[in-house]
Amino acid sequence: MRAAARILVRDGYEAFTTNRVAEEAGASVGSLYQYFSSKQQLVAALLERHMDQMMGQVRAELPQLLVMPVRAAVRRFIEITLQAHRVEPELHRVFCEQLPRVGDFAKIEANLSEGTALAETYLRAHASEITPQNHALSAYMLVHTVEALTHSAVLARPDMLANEEFLDALTDMIVGYLQPS
Repeated sequence: MRAAARILVRDGYEAFTTNRVAEEAGASVGSLYQYFSSKQQLVAALLERHMDQMMGQVRAELPQLLVMPVRAAVRRFIEITLQAHRVEPELHRVFCEQLPRVGDFAKIEANLSEGTALAETYLRAHASEITPQNHALSAYMLVHTVEALTHSAVLARPDMLANEEFLDALTDMIVGYLQPS
């Protein structure tokens, strides 16, 4: 998988072949075909591994998030999302650019749905501290806003992934929606 990721990042999707992956990994193409019958399947497996790494960070922090006050929880959720997108950001960029070819939207949708369910759980537990009472809608907006802005940063402004001002502004935006003054 590491060889596949290196080639995908270094050479792009067009130049990515199972033969090149096997060569770089020091394996036979026949061995690779035992696991992946096409380059699309191999890229889909890379995407799944990448998404699992990212969601693993969110899942690990969930118990701490549930007991935090709103501003602190929102900020930490955004920090976790930004950190998750800093895991192999070049690979993440390739996935964003090439996903229509791979067509594995199901894994991404499942992760977004899980993130939304986790956010909704938090919002329900803190209902007395927030203004919007449609927790499903609020969770959807929170997760998708953070995800969209984070993806935009990965693609166009990777410097934003470690920018405190970006983190502060996004936190203020989400908290302003949840707790308008």
